[in-house]
Amino acid sequence: YKFNQAMEFKLSNFSELIAIFERIAKGEGVQTDTSTVISILTNLGVAADDIQKFTSILNTDRQQVYQIVLQLGKNNYNMGKAQSNQFGEIYNGINPELIKEVLREVLQEVFSNTSINTLAKNLPAVDYEITEKLECINSEISQYLPTSELPAISTFDFETVTVGKQGNITKRSIKQAEYFVEDLNKGVELKMVSIPGGSFTMGASKDESGTVEDERPQHLVTLKPFFLGKYPITQAQWREVANFPKIKCKLESEPSYFRGDKLPVECISWYEAQEFCARLSQKTGRVYRLPSEAEWEYACRANTTSPFYCGAIVTRDLANYHEEQQTHFRVSQTSEVGIFPGNSFGLYDMHGNVWEWCADYQHEDYQDAPSDGSAWTIDGNPEYRMLRGGAWDYDFNYCRSASRYFENPSTRNESFSFRVVCCLENA
Repeated sequence: YKFNQAMEFKLSNFSELIAIFERIAKGEGVQTDTSTVISILTNLGVAADDIQKFTSILNTDRQQVYQIVLQLGKNNYNMGKAQSNQFGEIYNGINPELIKEVLREVLQEVFSNTSINTLAKNLPAVDYEITEKLECINSEISQYLPTSELPAISTFDFETVTVGKQGNITKRSIKQAEYFVEDLNKGVELKMVSIPGGSFTMGASKDESGTVEDERPQHLVTLKPFFLGKYPITQAQWREVANFPKIKCKLESEPSYFRGDKLPVECISWYEAQEFCARLSQKTGRVYRLPSEAEWEYACRANTTSPFYCGAIVTRDLANYHEEQQTHFRVSQTSEVGIFPGNSFGLYDMHGNVWEWCADYQHEDYQDAPSDGSAWTIDGNPEYRMLRGGAWDYDFNYCRSASRYFENPSTRNESFSFRVVCCLENA
């Protein structure tokens, strides 16, 4: 088989592309994936502009890749079978010619959907008898993909506060937010708050006290609406989801150093947070994942530009963080979620209490950072993932909206936790 009348059809190239799709759909994409895609498509004679259009898809929300994988096959994707909301190992027992037929149709659809017509023009026609043989496999995939249904949307009222330069409360406001409830089991609920779409300036200016260079340059980010957990994941919530069927790795039901159903779960690695999201997605049929740094900061700021959502400073009456000289009697540990005032979006514990894992790789600064709110998982250092929000054992500077921290994704710590996003588009 020929491409552009010169390029030889190489099954290994296409198998590698499919493997990359699968990794990204599982949330396991690696730093070299984009460069590999570029190399393969370049070798196949795809124009540079078309390659850029295609690779931009891979750099968006991973759940769009789920949809791409489903759409690509048009009921003909038999490179893997769905198991527990993820695509399994590539079939080994299928005739290579059958695989080639499927791959040809997959790529025809890719290039059609992304305005890449160069290869599609030279691809042989697909044998639709093969299509019929594969419909049952795709239907198995479909049942694990997100549905379009959300639980009933309700509203709740909450109080938010503004503080003056000395930390005194200067204003109290009653606001309202929309949310839905995910019933996990035995009366344990996960409340997901609606975050409106919008634009904000991400990062910190040099004038802001306590900032560091990785919080710059400030840049404009525009995000679509999404849902975010009202609180960090609690130990009661973790326990229920840890009992859901295993996707990839085992989850301990009681991993936390501090114990209490209403305390945030901690001693959680990034990989375990990912496993939690995968199990929750499988159970509910909705797409749950870790937030991007941009989503997290946008949600934390809640339309404010000050260092904290309450104003220029934060106090121990408004957040749980470490003080060198204790002026309040409080045990140095995590606190129950929701005991401090929320921000203007109706989110709690965004400052202090526990660090929260995000999806992004570690980067030295914001140069060339995405402007669409997506997780930044190209370039950078994939050996480290980002955390946000500060914690009970860190001082208040780390609790700022723009503050960034990173750690190896395998690390567990009594101040490491997370909250989850539910994607509105795919929910």
